[in-house]
Amino acid sequence: MKIITSPLSIRDLISPTLAGLISVIVNYGGTFVLVFQAAKVAGLSPELTASWIWSISIGVGVTGAWLSYRYREPIITAWSTPGAAFLASALAVTPYPEAIGAYIVSALAFILLGLSGMFERLVRLIPPGIAAGLLAGILLQFGIAAFGGVQIDPVIVAVLFIAYAFLRRFTSRFAMVGILVLGLMLLLITGKVDLQHIELSLAAPVFVAPEFSIKALLGVALPLFVITLTGQYMPGMLVLRNDGFKTSANPIVTITGIGSLIMAPFGSHAFNVAAITAAICTGKEAHEDPGKRYIAGIACGIFYIVVGVFGVTLAALFLVLPSTFIATLAGLALLGAIGGSLSNAMADPKGRETALITFLATAANITLLGVGGAFWGLVAGLVAHILIHGHIRKRSKLDRKGEVPHKEVLTNK
Repeated sequence: MKIITSPLSIRDLISPTLAGLISVIVNYGGTFVLVFQAAKVAGLSPELTASWIWSISIGVGVTGAWLSYRYREPIITAWSTPGAAFLASALAVTPYPEAIGAYIVSALAFILLGLSGMFERLVRLIPPGIAAGLLAGILLQFGIAAFGGVQIDPVIVAVLFIAYAFLRRFTSRFAMVGILVLGLMLLLITGKVDLQHIELSLAAPVFVAPEFSIKALLGVALPLFVITLTGQYMPGMLVLRNDGFKTSANPIVTITGIGSLIMAPFGSHAFNVAAITAAICTGKEAHEDPGKRYIAGIACGIFYIVVGVFGVTLAALFLVLPSTFIATLAGLALLGAIGGSLSNAMADPKGRETALITFLATAANITLLGVGGAFWGLVAGLVAHILIHGHIRKRSKLDRKGEVPHKEVLTNK
């Protein structure tokens, strides 16, 4: 189904741009510390650390903005969070030039995967209910964290929650605008964020000549590929599908793989389509009109590029924001996505049980063999579906033509 958009107004830009900003804040404030930890384990100099930040920020910014503009969908890209967590231990025993070589091999594997078309065919086989249950399970932890922070800082949580509920009474589009501005003002007034020691400085990329070894290939490249594929690409594509967007996974995997390949010599480990932060930009809270949510993807890319230009400086700014503030902001921003995915998961009575199994197994966040909960939740749901129904999914005529059924009408009335 073709997305038809009407001319953009200033009002159309505000909400999706804010969604992109919140997505970037949550990404840097929530998981970026893993990059710093990995850099410290590897014994990287401040210059090499800044180059790593520059390369992943510029890379995800350019790839995400271009993909969103090209396909007119909110295709949010990000660095591999489980990959960064894995590197926090792997870089302790791997020389940095060999790690760079492993990043290049992993990127080439993603390019080949995208060009082959195999990943898109796999995504299409997953029943919609299981896809929705997987997304709901992934996002559940963030919804819980939005209120769990009350034990640490009840004032911030209470103010953001009450402001959100009050603003939702009058507007759904600009409720997040209000709580973001109000929350930042509260942090500054109460002195809970210290900006005195933060100074703007430009980041400079540092080229590292790659080295290749069997040890790094098996110990870094292969695990990084598998972890990123199962922990990021799969749930990321299902986020897009759950909100009715149908861009093929093939160009997304290919373009992010090319971006990873170009930026690898400067320290970047892996780009991929985002999952959790993408859900902030793909739902109705970003814009009532699905055909205009691509603006959030472009805005998100621009914000990433700005952070990359200033390297460690702006990354440090996001890191000084209290974790309770980040968690509450993310949880409230994802309420619509959590509710929508749960509704979609339970919509079909025949697939309700397997969707529920997927949801619970994913929410349990089990980690086995170094692979995270999203993968095992998907496996549990698919196994249950096959055993109960005897097949994975019957492909419709629409699927065979290369299109994905749309849950929303992507046209203006």
